[in-house]
Amino acid sequence: MNEKDYLYDLEDIKRLLPHRYPFLLVDRIISIDQEKKTIIGIKNVTANEPYFPGHFPLKMVMPGVLIVEAMAQCGGILTLSQMEHPENMNVLFTNITNCHFHDPVMPGDQLRFELDLIKFKMSICKMKGSVYVVDKLVCSAIIAAAILPRQ
Repeated sequence: MNEKDYLYDLEDIKRLLPHRYPFLLVDRIISIDQEKKTIIGIKNVTANEPYFPGHFPLKMVMPGVLIVEAMAQCGGILTLSQMEHPENMNVLFTNITNCHFHDPVMPGDQLRFELDLIKFKMSICKMKGSVYVVDKLVCSAIIAAAILPRQ
């Protein structure tokens, strides 16, 4: 993948989200469609992630809660992309429904997050997310978040 194949790199993402290592879980944003209100983000899963030594160390599996957190971070970027002055706002995860884990995620996998903004009213947004490894669905959920000014 070269620089022309993505919209935001890690430094761009760090300007939007307050998360930092080890909790910044999105590596790149491939696309944002403002008209359709969709986003595609990427996370490369490596064996040296800090959670692997303690989470099924004999057969490394990425914790599902971190897959959902990474999905929520992509959703936060999508939501912020709809706003003026996104650098002044925080997106706080508030709710998850219909979450399903379809397959384990292992080191070497590349996660592709696809989210649709289905509702944005006042300061609350709701998104439908799907996570893929190649073309295989590994996780899906409906997530909600509140948008608040940064303090």
